[in-house]
Amino acid sequence: MAKSKLISVQVGQPRTVEFHGHEVNTAIFKSPVAHRLPLRFLNLEGDRQADLTVHGGPDKAVYAYPSEHYSYWRGELPGEDLPWGSFGENFTTEGLLEDSIRVGDRFRIGTAEVMVTQPRMPCYKLGVKFGRDEMVKKFLASRRSGFYFRVMREGEIGAGDKMEALSHDDHKVTVADITRLYLKEDKSGQLLARVLEVPALPESWRDYFRHRA
Repeated sequence: MAKSKLISVQVGQPRTVEFHGHEVNTAIFKSPVAHRLPLRFLNLEGDRQADLTVHGGPDKAVYAYPSEHYSYWRGELPGEDLPWGSFGENFTTEGLLEDSIRVGDRFRIGTAEVMVTQPRMPCYKLGVKFGRDEMVKKFLASRRSGFYFRVMREGEIGAGDKMEALSHDDHKVTVADITRLYLKEDKSGQLLARVLEVPALPESWRDYFRHRA
């Protein structure tokens, strides 16, 4: 795997915005932080999720998004200002892509250690963020999902930190594989069987795929 690093860190607090005449409470608006931050088991210091029924928790403690995807989105969203953090990510990364990292891979960032758990499935609040109803479908269709980390060891992180690979999961199920399976693009049954054996995959995903099986 190529060398990877954390190029920007963003945090945000819930705020109420108006969308189609309705008030929406969301924490998808994130702002870059220049100083180093403590990374806790549930989130970054200074960051919070608005709806804990679908966001947050140990398996979604930190959302990461590859910086490499921004050039694609500049083409898809002409005229849209796209600073780091535009997709609600806490970590904007370099050198980690969905088709190369596996669920269960572990990394050291600063003095913290994290593990990849799952892709991001977009909700309507991504449309709220961009003011575009079609944004959720565009995001899912792009296959540029980003991924969530579970915090395995609390520590301190900051923009510019290396993301050192500590171990790779032996089941070889990538983040992109989970998305492909979710979108029913793989019907062989072999990938599904492998996915159900990945201990790092959250139980909610395992239940979903067991149901599918």
